[in-house]
Amino acid sequence: MTMHRTTRIKITELNPHLMCVLCGGYFIDATTIIECLHSFCKMCIVRYLETSKYCPICDVPVHKTKPLLNIRSDKTLQDIVYKLVPGLFKNEMKRRRDFYADHPSVDATTRSNEDRGEVADEDKRIITDDEIISLSIEFFDHNKAEQTGVAEDQLTKEQVNNKRYLQCPAAMTIMHLRKFLRSKMDIPCTYQVEVMYEDEPLKDYYTLMDIAYIYTWRRNGPLPLKYRVRPSCKKMKMSHLQQEGQNSTGRSAESDSASDKACSPAAVPSTSSSLPSPGTPVQSPHPHFPHISKPVNGASTSAPAPTRPFPFGKKTRKASLNGSSASSG
Repeated sequence: MTMHRTTRIKITELNPHLMCVLCGGYFIDATTIIECLHSFCKMCIVRYLETSKYCPICDVPVHKTKPLLNIRSDKTLQDIVYKLVPGLFKNEMKRRRDFYADHPSVDATTRSNEDRGEVADEDKRIITDDEIISLSIEFFDHNKAEQTGVAEDQLTKEQVNNKRYLQCPAAMTIMHLRKFLRSKMDIPCTYQVEVMYEDEPLKDYYTLMDIAYIYTWRRNGPLPLKYRVRPSCKKMKMSHLQQEGQNSTGRSAESDSASDKACSPAAVPSTSSSLPSPGTPVQSPHPHFPHISKPVNGASTSAPAPTRPFPFGKKTRKASLNGSSASSG
């Protein structure tokens, strides 16, 4: 089984696809030649085609007489450049505002707001690494997840109190948020914390900026996140192995004599406790995280603690005495 590995790509590796070969800078008002699909800055390619009718990269004829007819504005490419290059959109908007302020004689009334530099990052949905994002975090209840379309003012007082609000940098990852939740509630390592958007678990390497772009967050409220606490895979695997061991012991006891049936493992109390169901709702006295029911190490966990700890590192040993089987810890 091959493990999926995530590779972080540096912006310098993408520069050949984001930079104009005519000016050597990042695309501004990206414009594409429809004949060969090569892109340039709008101002750069317009000036170039005043003296040439061929593509600067591949020498394909743009147009025999009017090359400007075969170029198109590429809004999608420009949005990608603005989102990948930190601070580029803000600096470009400031440069345009300064230009019109220094040249009041230039008529800008017919220009768009973006051409005049009057578009803010929020309107363009551009997020920077150092921007502070407001988010809400609450416990994921599978039973209530199916209820959609409930307005905020229709929520009960308990539901509103169960939601917490944080302000975090856009560059913060989901891994940091998971560590914060684990530390805040003192959740033991035998349980795992999952952060979710709606009902979809999020990757550890996702940043808040990634989530805002992937799920098209509109900034019309805090970024809505949820979390749930479940037993870790190692703990579930140990419980499964113990159950298999009990089943195999029961099958071997059935083939023994009638005198041995009295010592059958079915009469011996189980040494392992069943795991709590993650979806089972429980009442909790914790005012901040209502799904916590019992204190663990002075704090709380999201599921009831087992009545007895799992015997990690200890295995049941069997000994045969006079043809009968007995178990010892």
